[in-house]
Amino acid sequence: QVQLVESGGGLVQPGGSLRLSCEASGSIFRINLMAWYRQVPGKERELVARITSGGGTNYGDSVKGRFTISRDSAKNTVYLQMNSLKPEDTAVYYCYVDSIGSDKYAYRYWGQGTQVTVSS
Repeated sequence: QVQLVESGGGLVQPGGSLRLSCEASGSIFRINLMAWYRQVPGKERELVARITSGGGTNYGDSVKGRFTISRDSAKNTVYLQMNSLKPEDTAVYYCYVDSIGSDKYAYRYWGQGTQVTVSS
C-alpha cells in the first residue's frame, strides 16, 4: 500500500504564489509518473502538470508559463510551484502517482486533495 501526503494549499491573493508538495511512501518499487490534477465543483478533474521518471513534463494550457512541476526522486516527492495565481486557479488540487509496487504490479494512487483559493 502507498500513502500520498499533500501539503501547501491555502488562501492567496491574485498574483501571489503557492508551492504544493506531495510525498509518496509505502511499498514502492518504482514511480513512473507523478502529476497534479485539479477539480472545481461541477466540473471534471483536469490535468495541471505531470512529470515522468525521466524528467519529462507536460502542462495544462491554462497554467503554462506560470506553474512548474518538479520532483525529488530520492524522497518520492513531487512539487508544484504556482506563480501569478488567478482566481480561476481556485480548486482542490490532487496528487497522482503511477507506480510499480514491491510485488512488481502497477498501481495508481490519488492524494486526498488540498484546497487552493485565490481571492482578494
